[in-house]
Amino acid sequence: MALTAAHWMFAFVTLVIIAAIIFRRGVVIPTLIGTLLVAWMYKGSMVGGLTAVFNANLVAAKELFNIFLIMTFMVALLNSLKDLGADKQMIAPIQKYMVNGHVAFFVLVGITYVISLFFWPTPAVPLICALLVPAAVRAGLPVMGAAVAVALAGQGMALASDYVMQVVPMVTATAAGIDTALVADKSLVLSLITGLTSIAIAYAVMRKQIRKPNSAEVEQELAILQGVGAQGQAASEMAATAEDAIPKGVATKWGKAFAIIVPLTMLVVVGYMISTKVIEGREGGLIGGDGAALICGTAVMLLILATLAAKGMKAFDKIGDHLTEGFVVAFRVMGAVIPIAGFFFMGSSDFTGSILSLAEDAAKPAFLFDLVQSAQAYVPQSSFLTAFGILFVGMLTGLDGSGFAGLTLAGSLSGALAQGSGVDASTLAAIGQVGTIFTGGGTLVAWSSLVAVSGFCGVSAFDLARKNFLPVVVGLILSTIVALVIW
Repeated sequence: MALTAAHWMFAFVTLVIIAAIIFRRGVVIPTLIGTLLVAWMYKGSMVGGLTAVFNANLVAAKELFNIFLIMTFMVALLNSLKDLGADKQMIAPIQKYMVNGHVAFFVLVGITYVISLFFWPTPAVPLICALLVPAAVRAGLPVMGAAVAVALAGQGMALASDYVMQVVPMVTATAAGIDTALVADKSLVLSLITGLTSIAIAYAVMRKQIRKPNSAEVEQELAILQGVGAQGQAASEMAATAEDAIPKGVATKWGKAFAIIVPLTMLVVVGYMISTKVIEGREGGLIGGDGAALICGTAVMLLILATLAAKGMKAFDKIGDHLTEGFVVAFRVMGAVIPIAGFFFMGSSDFTGSILSLAEDAAKPAFLFDLVQSAQAYVPQSSFLTAFGILFVGMLTGLDGSGFAGLTLAGSLSGALAQGSGVDASTLAAIGQVGTIFTGGGTLVAWSSLVAVSGFCGVSAFDLARKNFLPVVVGLILSTIVALVIW
């Protein structure tokens, strides 16, 4: 399609969004106004522009609502396990394996990665920091080292692939117009390369700072951690009410049971998903939307059972509270992504028909794809430049601190640039996704969810981000090079 004034407005608004991210400003207002202006200029009607603002958000909400449901049910399940104390009992046995600071570092990495894959890093952080970090510090690991381990393994390596829940690759793949499974598989490989590289570098840098157990420095850091934990415990006790209190015997009995039932059930489900993938091949199996649906359906059943065990007949009312809390978390994390996704969805012809209320037989513009296609003649056809350009854009958009807002831009650009670059769209999308999440998901940006890790560990978020910077950047560069070589 020939470029119109609306195309150039789309390009201008995209640059404004990137500038807003650089200056650490929100991008919701630019995307909403941008949607209005682009639609107004394309349709020649302000009424059409205003209608498109609503349609864009509605289309984005429809496309992304399955993600909201996934987050809601998993957070609700975790809250129901907290009622029984099963969340703590699931990881308490791990503490005895932390015999020294070196072992403690890698135990933290492993447990954080596994828990974050199933429950996402943000709800998992309080649990890990409350139970495992003090044990790691007592074994001789500096508290900053513990914070680095949790951030790189959870907010970085686990969330960058999100291979179990597949929320993150679903957002990226939807924007790129490709299959979720393709992005999920490649992002898993790249996230492991980036994560393991950054973890190895971080460990090499701090290994000389690891102390002997029960030294004077250890006691000082434990005192700081206990102060942070005491504040959290006090807040939890104030929030609890007599009506919600669970008899100790009930909590102990069912807490131990669900501490075994939940992880075993999830492992069985994941094992089944992997087996179907192996049997049916690369394009088959319960991966992507079906896989996420299976995990969520399982989580719902576990949620019902755990709530019944904790509350008995009161579970009929309490489960609604858990779901409400889950939706609150989901909308807090993803709510601002809807208008951003709505704007960038106009970059693809798959969505512009619905957003602009065009007739079925009308030509449907793809503002971003059309711009990229027209510019390809003037851009060097280099897979190297394209891949690192997508990585740079992903890291740049991650500066907003959410990690999710940039996924739609990285995905859209990947789909648009793939044809002329010689690199598969799923490879570019995986590179952009890993760059976005490692930056904004909570390893390089101090105003992201990294604040949760630093807060629970009692360290500065800016110091933690600086500690992560070199290991993560080296890991991202290495994973991008590997992606170009193997794919």
